[in-house]
Amino acid sequence: MTLTGVRLENVYKNFGKVEVVANVSMEIKPGEFVVLVGPSGCGKTTTLRMIAGLEEVTSGKIYIDNKDVTLIPPKDRDIAMVFQNYALYPHMTVRENMGFALKMRKNPKNIIDERVAEAAEILGLQKLLDRKPKQLSGGQRQRVALGRAIVRQPKVFLMDEPLSNLDAKLRVQMRGELKKLHERLRTTVVYVTHDQVEAMTLGSRICIMNDGVIQQFAEPMNVYSNPANTYVAGFIGSPAMNFFDGVVAKKGTEYIFQASSFELQLPKTLEKQLKEVVGVEVVLGVRPEDIVDYEKAVRKNYTKEKVIGNIEFAELLGSQTFVHIKIGDKLVMGEVDPSYPVSLGAEIELGFNLKNMYLFDRTTHKAII
Repeated sequence: MTLTGVRLENVYKNFGKVEVVANVSMEIKPGEFVVLVGPSGCGKTTTLRMIAGLEEVTSGKIYIDNKDVTLIPPKDRDIAMVFQNYALYPHMTVRENMGFALKMRKNPKNIIDERVAEAAEILGLQKLLDRKPKQLSGGQRQRVALGRAIVRQPKVFLMDEPLSNLDAKLRVQMRGELKKLHERLRTTVVYVTHDQVEAMTLGSRICIMNDGVIQQFAEPMNVYSNPANTYVAGFIGSPAMNFFDGVVAKKGTEYIFQASSFELQLPKTLEKQLKEVVGVEVVLGVRPEDIVDYEKAVRKNYTKEKVIGNIEFAELLGSQTFVHIKIGDKLVMGEVDPSYPVSLGAEIELGFNLKNMYLFDRTTHKAII
């Protein structure tokens, strides 16, 4: 099977005077699993619906397999959609639901039966083919919806939050099944979710959107390790990154980050970048796992400075304990050993691991380090 790519060029979408997608350009490679991720209202579903032809493009071009499909109706784009709601016909069996689109296209019965059987085997639905949707669990219904898309053998799968109706355990299971399904079929997939864990798990590349604009489009670990701006840094990663406003200063041969309530000596290895931003208002980004109790910081050879805060509350997760700490007027999150004696309201001495720090320009929010 020839694999198909998707390309968007300077795509805009307005609803009246409201611009919901602004100048989106991206190239999705043949066979790639690309995830559009962002909060509600960021433009990700509208972008997906424009690729499907369910929304008109205000301006710009959309190509599927290097063919301009901007004005072509959905039925002629050779795509298959899987929606958040399963949209199964309640009066039909699983077999009939999966084969319905092929039946409407006048495919011969033997072809329909062959493709349904093949999809059922891939998705583990062989024993459920004669059941009605009401006799299925949520996960089984979602697999039927996937099977209905698979039997069409489309050039591109478009998936709009297909797992959001499932409970947490089933979502994890279905993520694994989707990953294995893509490895087997190798068809191009464009997938929409608001869940950054889902995006990181499934995507060969992820596209983070906010206010209709692409913030970053890269491989998951590249996005995590090298966020383009404070928005991406705060969105990708769980728990979210902590941010501190301050200024980079030079004292003798050392570079210092000065916040309103503490100072930290910055790593010498970053001297080349830091000398360019002395006196500049910046945002320091530190992930929760790099803010720890001071004793642990000493053992780990983190920064020598103590930062004092007060414990607001704790999240006990068994192997980890995340603590919410008030430092000055700012609430941040750090991590302590499960054995640490957490007492709400108590003072805590913290150490920072700045080997993994991030630095952003406070005006543009773009990454400096």
